[in-house]
Amino acid sequence: MQDYKDKVVVITGGATGIGFSFAKQFGNDGAKVVIAGRRQAKLDEAVAALKGLGIDAAGFACDVADYAQVEALADFAWNTYGRADVILNNAGVMHTPSTVIDAKIDDFKRVIDVNLYGLWNGVSVFGKRFIEQGTPAGIYNVGSENALYNFVPQAFTYEASKHAVHALTDALREEVPDHIEVAFICPGFVASEMTDPFGKGLTMDTDRYTTIAMKQLRAGEYYVVSHAYNMKRITDRYEEISQAYQTYAPRYDGDDEFDARTLMAKMMAANTPGNN
Repeated sequence: MQDYKDKVVVITGGATGIGFSFAKQFGNDGAKVVIAGRRQAKLDEAVAALKGLGIDAAGFACDVADYAQVEALADFAWNTYGRADVILNNAGVMHTPSTVIDAKIDDFKRVIDVNLYGLWNGVSVFGKRFIEQGTPAGIYNVGSENALYNFVPQAFTYEASKHAVHALTDALREEVPDHIEVAFICPGFVASEMTDPFGKGLTMDTDRYTTIAMKQLRAGEYYVVSHAYNMKRITDRYEEISQAYQTYAPRYDGDDEFDARTLMAKMMAANTPGNN
C-alpha cells in the first residue's frame, strides 16, 4: 500500500514500543490511527502524545485474547472513522525463561493466547470486514526474527508462538482476495517494554526500526525485515536442512510424485465437475 494518507490504521499493542512507533509513522504519513491496549492510562498517554504531534488518533482498551473485545475494537474504529483500512496485529507478550521440559503450562497458554489466538482474532474480525468492504486494505502481522530461527535460549514458548504466526500468515496471503495486502513483519532485537528488562541499551532504537519497516510496507513487501545478521542464522538453518535432504532424500526425476501440493491439485482437478 503505497499511500496511507487518510487511511484508518488500527494497531493492537499500540500504546508503547513498536506499536506506538508504528502509530507515529502511519500518522506522519497522514493516516488516522486507532491504538489498542489493555492499560487505559498508557492508552490515554499515547493518544495525547500522538495528538501532540498533529496525528488524528483515538484509543480503545482491548484484550486481544478475547474475540468479543476485538469485535468491539473494530466497531469502535468504524464508529469513529467510518471504516478501517489496515489492521496491524502487534500485541504480544513474553514469558518467564524456562527449558522446554520445565515450562509451566499456564505460562505457555498465556503466551499462545495473546501471541497466536489474539493475533488470529484480529485477522478474523478485521479480515471479514475488509472482504465485505471491498476496498484496498492491509493485514499486517507482527512476527519476529524468532519465527525464522530460535533467537535466545529458554524462550521456546515465545518462539513457538511466532513460528505459528508465520504459518498462519503464509496461509492467509494465499486465501484473501486481491484487494487485501498481507505482510509478515519480523522485528529483531528492538527497544520495547518486552526487551528492556534484559536488553536495555543493546537493542535497535524503536523509531529507527519502524522507519526501516515502513519503507517495506509502502512498497507492498510480504516479508518485512531489518536486522542484517539474521541472514547468517537463517542460512545456517537452511544449510542444515538442505544437507539432510541431500544425504537422505536427494532430488530425482519425477520426485513430485509425493509432493503434497501436486497431489492436492490433482485431487481437486479430479473432483471438479466436468473433469470426470
